[in-house]
Amino acid sequence: MSEPAISIRGLEKVYGNGKVALHGIDLDIPRGSMFGLLGPNGAGKSTTINILAGLVNKTAGSARVWGFDIDANPRNAKASIGIVPQEIVFDAFFTPFEVLELQAGLYGVPKAQRRTMDILRAVRLEDKANAYARTLSGGMKRRLLVAKALVHNPPILVLDEPTAGVDIELRQQLWAYVRELHSYGTTVVLTTHYLEEAEALCDRIAIINHGRVVANDETRTLLATAQEKVVVVTIDRDLDLAPDHLGVGKVELRGTRQLAITYDKRERQAGAVLHALTEAGLGIVDVSTQEADLEDVFLSLTRSVAA
Repeated sequence: MSEPAISIRGLEKVYGNGKVALHGIDLDIPRGSMFGLLGPNGAGKSTTINILAGLVNKTAGSARVWGFDIDANPRNAKASIGIVPQEIVFDAFFTPFEVLELQAGLYGVPKAQRRTMDILRAVRLEDKANAYARTLSGGMKRRLLVAKALVHNPPILVLDEPTAGVDIELRQQLWAYVRELHSYGTTVVLTTHYLEEAEALCDRIAIINHGRVVANDETRTLLATAQEKVVVVTIDRDLDLAPDHLGVGKVELRGTRQLAITYDKRERQAGAVLHALTEAGLGIVDVSTQEADLEDVFLSLTRSVAA
């Protein structure tokens, strides 16, 4: 089995004021994966990313990026990863072309090997190559950050909240390009507060809470851990109140003829819920079910783990 794209062991970070950001986390990110790194604000996601990028010094533990130890081989480790930060940071008086040329120079990419116009074309900024960066829209600036992260052709791309403040069309364009990169073998690590994005894009997800990894599994397996399920039933008469004597879980009245029943799927099946309704004399007109999504799993895990 090939070595993970990123391998973290016992990673700790304690800041000067005594705040513990990471409590000795262990984490492997497989090569070629689309990996989601999720957690509430302040959970330790950005600290982890900044340690991998060489921007923050760890307190203890080890980390390897594409096989290179971040302490023993920092140059190779940094060359193996491209970071797209949350903040939009670059010189407003540089053009996108100049921004990428400067970034390539910082990474030691020879001029003959630079792909500046190819990258700008890929992120749909070719026509803005010589415009000042300050004139770009918010979505264009986001795409320029992605372009900056790609100038040295890293095998790993880390996107830290890349679609914050980006409209739907530009978000779809960005994800189309990221999927294309992934199809060519790039390992993509994504942090986002848009959990539906992570659920749709990522084949594996880890959740960090209070500096600890509380979940790390394939997305479909993680979704299967959610125990609550909702069945929505349209009945044949108007009700003023939700019936409280069914004994099948939480019953919510929506409108006058629709009942949303939340139950634990470990304890009963949908058939038992419907049987309880008919036993109560309620005729069933229509039925639909709602499976738990990543948001349900996320809230369950982050609420249940104390600091």
